[in-house]
Amino acid sequence: MAYIPNTEKDRQEMLEVIGVKSFEELISNISEKFLLKDSLNLDKPLSELEINKKVFSTLSQNQCLNKANSFLGGGVYDHFIPAAVDHIISRPEFMTAYTPYQAEVSQGTLQWIYEYQTLICELTGMEISNAGMYDGASAAAEAVLMATRKNRLTKALISESLNPAYIKVIKAYVEGVGIEIEVIPAKDGITDLEVLEKLIDEKTSCVVVQTPNFYGNIEDCFEIEKAVRKQAKPLFISINDPISLALLNAPSEYNADIVVGEGQSLGNKPYFGGPLFGFMASKMDLSRNLPGRIVGETTDIEGKRAYALTLQAREQHIRRDKATSNICSNQALCNLAATVYMCLMGKNGLREVAELCFKNAHYLAKEIVKIDGFSLAFDKPFFKEFTIKTPIDPKRLIIELNKKCIYAGIALNSPPLVSGNMGGCCENSEFNNLLIAVTEKKSKAEMDSFVQALKEVK
Repeated sequence: MAYIPNTEKDRQEMLEVIGVKSFEELISNISEKFLLKDSLNLDKPLSELEINKKVFSTLSQNQCLNKANSFLGGGVYDHFIPAAVDHIISRPEFMTAYTPYQAEVSQGTLQWIYEYQTLICELTGMEISNAGMYDGASAAAEAVLMATRKNRLTKALISESLNPAYIKVIKAYVEGVGIEIEVIPAKDGITDLEVLEKLIDEKTSCVVVQTPNFYGNIEDCFEIEKAVRKQAKPLFISINDPISLALLNAPSEYNADIVVGEGQSLGNKPYFGGPLFGFMASKMDLSRNLPGRIVGETTDIEGKRAYALTLQAREQHIRRDKATSNICSNQALCNLAATVYMCLMGKNGLREVAELCFKNAHYLAKEIVKIDGFSLAFDKPFFKEFTIKTPIDPKRLIIELNKKCIYAGIALNSPPLVSGNMGGCCENSEFNNLLIAVTEKKSKAEMDSFVQALKEVK
């Protein structure tokens, strides 16, 4: 059967109503040069069995993380996901649930979004959360826009130690809207506090810092917050790894105003780098400026608990010039997976995951620096990711270890981050650095195998 199952009679009736005699007459305004004249050259039709064999043959060429020994990070991480997560989010009431615009038919969807918001607030220590963003990078950019709406100032200071993808997205978001971006240089792998104090002034709308940062180092956010508060209006925007918040200080403890981050590590697989989802939370006095949607709890006409979208300051709901964002949706299924994951793990489970990441990362770093020529690039505290200075080109290391089915990490031997590349410290572009991530999934044997492979390649 054809993809569009219309008979010739159906087509003629439609053409007659339109007022043309043929399909060719219908598209007569399209230039001849744009019309397909040759055959599509498609493969011959295949049976279901043949298609299955072809698909699985193609899939088998992928080197999945169940086979490879992966130490990739840089924003997307390979954490363990309980089988119950996929099972629960695949249930039809979740997978096919109606969009929450009509509250009366989507109470289940609204309830889990409300629970997601609650969990994000508990994790970050903040007072209010929205229903989620597209990804961590766009969440960071939206936070900058949010700050400028709040204090009507137009200069944003962004640490060079941010993920370079975040820097590029932020710059793209603010282009043409009158926001000036200044990059605070990194020193020894963290934000340079002295330069921050010189750059911040009465025009500064916000300061954006990531911790752990792109190099894996933990920023001194307490000192950064002190520098931010030397001016009356700037907001402190903190970008965080959600897993790290089970172990490290909550952003509320160092008085962050807005907290954003990439939520992929909460119950979502790395896949090919997506899909992702961003989280965003803030102090309550910023609630009217939060982008996206927020679910609130109320009571129905019978006095029973009910849920509804509230503070809908999106252009679908109010005049465009009054909207806080044009974000039209979010990564709802990814958010749901994160909600299920956090509920299954619980407070103690999340902390155990974070502790294992921390211990594994420090064990591996200690073993690597024992190899002649290898050393830590920065003498700074780190969580689950760290930067190693290598005696040879890290790109060569990556290629050689790929042959051993080991993903060694990310090469950081390009120019500084301000160029938008996956670069290294701004002080010197002539170096060989490798960014390595270690999660709770790594066994001692897998880490020792990685160390041995580094020795052999060297």
